Amino acid sequence: MALIEIRALSYAYEQSLVLENIELSVEAGAFLAIIGPNGGGKTTLLRLMLGLLQAQQGEIRIFGQAPRQVQRRIGYVPQHSRTATGFPVSVEDVVRMGLSGLRREQRRARPAIHEALQKAGMLESADARLDELSGGQQQRVLLARALVSEPELLLLDEPLANVDPYGRQCIVETLMALQPRPTIVMVSHDLGLSAHAVDSMAAVNRYLIHEQGRTLTPDMIRLMYGLHDEGCLHWPEVTP
Repeated sequence: MALIEIRALSYAYEQSLVLENIELSVEAGAFLAIIGPNGGGKTTLLRLMLGLLQAQQGEIRIFGQAPRQVQRRIGYVPQHSRTATGFPVSVEDVVRMGLSGLRREQRRARPAIHEALQKAGMLESADARLDELSGGQQQRVLLARALVSEPELLLLDEPLANVDPYGRQCIVETLMALQPRPTIVMVSHDLGLSAHAVDSMAAVNRYLIHEQGRTLTPDMIRLMYGLHDEGCLHWPEVTP
């Protein structure tokens, strides 16, 4: 059985259908990139996997169960931190939030936090304030917060957005080096940087096309952007 199984899934906000008849299967240990235009349903699909939204039609199973039943086995990295600018929270405190609700002895908490920060390349900044860090550094702190619970599935919503090129490279390299390797599903626009890391791609724009490999197919491009004049479209092949 695949780690993620989605069958005939549809979801609408009020009367607006955002996702329709979605079919997706993701094996354990895979690294999947979800791509598509703004408003195409990528973040909605991620929230359904998290159990933050409930499918209105169809079925979604994570580890063979409903998403809400396995949330503690899932790590989540949002696109932006919700910490208010100027709020005096330390990097270590932010990562500690990832242990909230988990039965972990207090004496083991700090070593786990430092291990997660080490994996994210942010251990030297453990005592720094979050708002003193660059955008890329803040994203790596959020990644450490997701990793501290040792998730088996890691969901990331545009973790490379609004991050400088060096920061984006650091985040991708961090994800590729994770051991033990969780299953990773990442919403991303930055295919040039992340394509060499992923095993497969899913194009989402109300519907979904999932292909193994690292190359955008013509059908995926049609789904995302349409082809008004195929002879005028020059799309670079996404290869490692």
